[in-house]
Amino acid sequence: MTTAIHDHTVLVTGAGRGLGAAIARAFAREGARVAINYRRSAEAAQTLADELGDGAVAFAADMTDPAAVTNMVQDVADRLGPPTVLVHNALADFSFDGDARTPLERMSWEDIAAQTQVALGGALHAINALRPHFEATGGGRVITIGTNLFHNPVVPYHDYTAAKGALMAFTRTAARDLGPLGVTVNMVAGGLLRTTDASAATPDAVFDLIAGQTPLGHVTTPEELADAVLFFASPWARAVTGQTLIVDGGLVCG
Repeated sequence: MTTAIHDHTVLVTGAGRGLGAAIARAFAREGARVAINYRRSAEAAQTLADELGDGAVAFAADMTDPAAVTNMVQDVADRLGPPTVLVHNALADFSFDGDARTPLERMSWEDIAAQTQVALGGALHAINALRPHFEATGGGRVITIGTNLFHNPVVPYHDYTAAKGALMAFTRTAARDLGPLGVTVNMVAGGLLRTTDASAATPDAVFDLIAGQTPLGHVTTPEELADAVLFFASPWARAVTGQTLIVDGGLVCG
């Protein structure tokens, strides 16, 4: 698919706040129609939709509920046009606070399952709901949001990192399955971002430490990561699929 960004209808999951909101703003800036998915952040999502104008609409759906996701996607198609880009950013409740993290000896499978149901299950449900629209429009783009902690688990957030690692593998296998439909599937893996709701609990000393170890000399912002997401939705990425792009200012290597 070589469609310009301004011709896309983009569904961003978990877009009511934080990184998802930055991604929604980036697509709206380029003229795309933007579906802002949220689970509980109704007020924030609607405020964002109002900010972005007539081409943006907020849609409620729990990404772990396949029926709710299917209904949302059809609602997006009815109101904004068939969605041709999925950005799966939704995250189960999580805080990047190393001191408060659950250590391995107290970790339960339920902790990991809660993260995986949103990261991996949400991607599965969204892709399945979008598939008929991809088929009808002759292609599409799927961009998942990962983490550089998979490559360098400097803080062992076992549940979060395991879920994102599974999502990375799913991104690769989904690319193989969806390629014949003209759909590319790629991941943008960020590091700690300055600042989102999830990283608000991170001490300033940790941000400063990461900035000092990063070649670009600063902690990546949500807006910088959002621009990398735009690349995978653009015509310039038409032959790129199954890939993970790390966007963290050069802190780690893939």
